[in-house]
Amino acid sequence: MIATTKLNTAFSFQSIKVFVTSLLLISLATGLRLWLFGIDNTEPIWLTFYPAVIISALYAGVYAGIITTLGTSLTVLLWPALFKHTLIENNIDLIELGLFIFIGGFISYAVGALHHARAVLNTAKKEYQITAQREQFLNTIINYMPNMIGYWGADLRCQYANAAFSKWYHKKPEEIVGMSFQELTGAQLFAVNEPYIRAVLEGKPQHFERTLTKTDGSQGNILAEYIPDFDANGNVKGFAIQSSEVTELKEIEAQLKMTAYVFDNTIDGIAITDVNGDLLSVNPAFEEITGYSAKEVLGKPSQMFRTSQHPRKFYLQVQRQIMAKGRWQYDMWSRRKDGDVFLARFTVSVMRDDEGKPARYVSVFTDITDLWRKDEHLKHLAFYDALTDLPNRTLMMERLEQKIIHSKREPCQLALMFIDLDDFKLVNDQLGHNTGDKLLKVIAKRLLDLVRESDTVARLGGDEFIFMLNDPRSKDEVLDVANRILKLINEPFDIPGMTVEVAMSIGVAMYPSDAISADQLIKNADTAMYNAKSLGKNNVCFFADV
Repeated sequence: MIATTKLNTAFSFQSIKVFVTSLLLISLATGLRLWLFGIDNTEPIWLTFYPAVIISALYAGVYAGIITTLGTSLTVLLWPALFKHTLIENNIDLIELGLFIFIGGFISYAVGALHHARAVLNTAKKEYQITAQREQFLNTIINYMPNMIGYWGADLRCQYANAAFSKWYHKKPEEIVGMSFQELTGAQLFAVNEPYIRAVLEGKPQHFERTLTKTDGSQGNILAEYIPDFDANGNVKGFAIQSSEVTELKEIEAQLKMTAYVFDNTIDGIAITDVNGDLLSVNPAFEEITGYSAKEVLGKPSQMFRTSQHPRKFYLQVQRQIMAKGRWQYDMWSRRKDGDVFLARFTVSVMRDDEGKPARYVSVFTDITDLWRKDEHLKHLAFYDALTDLPNRTLMMERLEQKIIHSKREPCQLALMFIDLDDFKLVNDQLGHNTGDKLLKVIAKRLLDLVRESDTVARLGGDEFIFMLNDPRSKDEVLDVANRILKLINEPFDIPGMTVEVAMSIGVAMYPSDAISADQLIKNADTAMYNAKSLGKNNVCFFADV
């Protein structure tokens, strides 16, 4: 409705312009004639009116010219009524009037045709400019595209090639245009592409991938499409080619395949989580180690594998180290699907986005439970007696030295009892070493029953034991413990098939009154033990009394 209103307004304005222009020019031409020739001069009648028609047609269009022609003719005919004098006196004047009407109409038509031709020319020029700009714009876009784009006629001669074609074949586009397909690609490549060319000329679009040798000798992978172009009759008049070099994509694809192969076949478990710790991807080794399938854990929080073996602050510390260093390795107890716990060695790395913010966490872990058990077993063998499972000399010396170091910060006493079984050699000789070993195990168990948490019982080897009493209040307390040891050991031992009784001798050295070093303390306790043994069986002797 708005468009119709605007159209009506424009039409009304044009009509007013036509009539006003015609009226003004007729009046001006009439006044000019009267001024130049007077009222009664009949020659020349049309001298001032022809210019009026021409100007009217040129300025306001063909209709203004026609109206000016007709209006002028009417003015001449009405001249006697207007000025009391006639301009048409004979047939010749009438002929001139008709001729004026004919010429004025022709002039109006000619001017209108000229206007129309100029308008058509301007429109065509604008359309040509727009088309040229559009073609230039499209050509610029196509030339900047990394894909090779070209057009080949049915005669297999190139009609268009973009800049990517030039880069591939090391020729300028204008050099490629006009070349035959075989001339550009070479006989060997043409022979390879010929089946696709025949098919596209039959109207069948083609899509294929190919590895080619470039003109510089390097290898390249392309993904090609041949698209048929049909004329109005449905015949193929040519075909467009679009070839994309995918060499880098193929290399990336190969790398991704290799990465995927490693991911799927590594014996280490791999888990990828988002920044919230939710699992995004796991490998088969993860499933084998944990017992969970990928379907069961994807989207679940990784905290589901935590155990009570580690306090909350342990996990917070791990998270801080990962964020600070970008990668962190640590050992952590985790839980399998069946509820069993296992010790895993984790290496966690942070994957960051383009802005440097954490985007993913990649965890690679190995089940080291068996390794840990072996390590613990070796540690146990290194520090514990294989027969009695009591601390050996090495561990006892380490604890004794630590006690002495601690006593220098917080003063305290230590009592070191050196225990030696009496006549143990007879047991081995008469009852056999197997019985002797069983006896030593039972003695070790009885000694452990007397130990406080802060005390230590150790076996030095053979039938020698050490009992380290931590911070006794007095010598009487030490003697009381020694007597309880004697009483407990003197009780008969029930060995399968027999009952055995043993005696022992105990030597005691006190820290710091008897010695201030671990070696000297053991040496003095050993001296006191031999002194007790010289007094007979089941005796206790303090080094201070030797």
